[in-house]
Amino acid sequence: MAKNIMIQGTMSNVGKSMITAGLCRIFKQRGYKVAPFKAQNMALNSYITKDGKEMGRAQAVQAEAAGIEASALMNPILLKPTSEQGSQVIVNGEVLGNMNAAEYFSYKPKLIPVVLEAYHTLAAQNDIIVLEGAGSPAEINLKEDDIVNMGIAKMVQAPVLLVADIDRGGVFASIYGTVMLLEEEERAFIKGIIINKFRGDVEILRPGLKMIEEKVSIPVLGVVPYLDIDLEDEDSLADRLARTKSERMVDIAVIRLPKMSNFTDFNIFELIPGVSLRYVSKASELSNPDMIILPGTKNTMGDLLWLRQNGLENLIKKKAAAGTIIFGICGGYQMLGETLEDPYGVEAGGSMKGMGLLNLKTVFSREKTKTRVVGKFNKLDGVLSKLSGVSFSGYEIHMGVTKLTGPIEGEQRSLTMITDVSGQSGSKADGMISGNILGSYVHGIFDEQQVVSAIIQCLFVHKGLDPLCVKSINYKEYKEIQYNKLAAEISKTVDIETIVKIMEEGV
Repeated sequence: MAKNIMIQGTMSNVGKSMITAGLCRIFKQRGYKVAPFKAQNMALNSYITKDGKEMGRAQAVQAEAAGIEASALMNPILLKPTSEQGSQVIVNGEVLGNMNAAEYFSYKPKLIPVVLEAYHTLAAQNDIIVLEGAGSPAEINLKEDDIVNMGIAKMVQAPVLLVADIDRGGVFASIYGTVMLLEEEERAFIKGIIINKFRGDVEILRPGLKMIEEKVSIPVLGVVPYLDIDLEDEDSLADRLARTKSERMVDIAVIRLPKMSNFTDFNIFELIPGVSLRYVSKASELSNPDMIILPGTKNTMGDLLWLRQNGLENLIKKKAAAGTIIFGICGGYQMLGETLEDPYGVEAGGSMKGMGLLNLKTVFSREKTKTRVVGKFNKLDGVLSKLSGVSFSGYEIHMGVTKLTGPIEGEQRSLTMITDVSGQSGSKADGMISGNILGSYVHGIFDEQQVVSAIIQCLFVHKGLDPLCVKSINYKEYKEIQYNKLAAEISKTVDIETIVKIMEEGV
């Protein structure tokens, strides 16, 4: 049975996911077979495994850091918010249904056997399990029936490292308050403290470290500096979403929808010299981008209404008419059509008019499409002609079926041909292109080096710039560099040998 260690935090966004990923890479480098585990995750950024299961993207990133294939066992419960009060509940990679907060908290005890089975299956296959908590273990209103912080730590007897974010200020108060709000039995599980996101001279901090150790009787095992590490983000708290201004030769604007999902689809554009990727939530921020991306969303109809009400829809349509490239992914692709129909109440129910930029109709269905795919762009004309014949891989994850509203006419045609990698179905047409308007259901379609290079070269040419200055990016190699850099930084600043000893000794 695997040894284990659990990363909990004093609050959300203290860096639990990054520390977990770093430990996964460190243990992999030491020759261990290691897997991440988060009993319950709430996030709109999700991932589809090779067997067509849906899981939180953070655990997929951590699996990549561990050098293993992602599995829904690593995140048996995923909550995807659909409104301020409700979420789609995904269990073992499959949709269980939509629940409001009260319904879910009543139902949650029934999920304990599911969580334990997933954990023990992973533990039987690996040497080490690195567990991640959610929010804070000191959320006293949520401690009853907890399955993601001290609740799961007790169930699997996992020693805990408590991570605190010093960059926000009040780090010692947050550590002390968290520990003091725990029951005595729970405090015994915390074997070490890690202070994260530190800027400055650690020697100046040492008196405070000594004092907090004396007050809570728990050793500080490391002070991790504020790291310039680029990992795919878990949720909309990501700093990258605050970028609203263009600073470079080519400008790409992503519409920051209220229920935007899988915005990691666009991270690769940030790596290319001369390209600005920014997120826009107001009409006044849009300006004159070279390409506008409508991303995926957990609530297509609600977010389209938001676009309509704040003036962005009208402005996007004006840009489209002027020749700006509009690229919709998943929910953004659905918005580009003529109508959206929801006969089963998957979202808001009823029907609504789309943006009318593509001759398509989307009908929301009860069943979610979840497949990993490979594909190739069809022959394209116009600005993005360099995409013709370029291969890619990615995944579909959506509740709607999109069809033509009439015969294909003129320049309108399917964008790509895709194939389910599981072999359960043959090739099929995906997406649509009509002049400068493109849409696809495939998440990750930009991750391939050839795809993003072709798009950026086309945008450079369209602006009269030299396409030869576009630097090619291998995203897989780039991510490997980031994982190794993260592991090196944590190894330098955290007492890994003591953590290994803690795992061996257990609780």
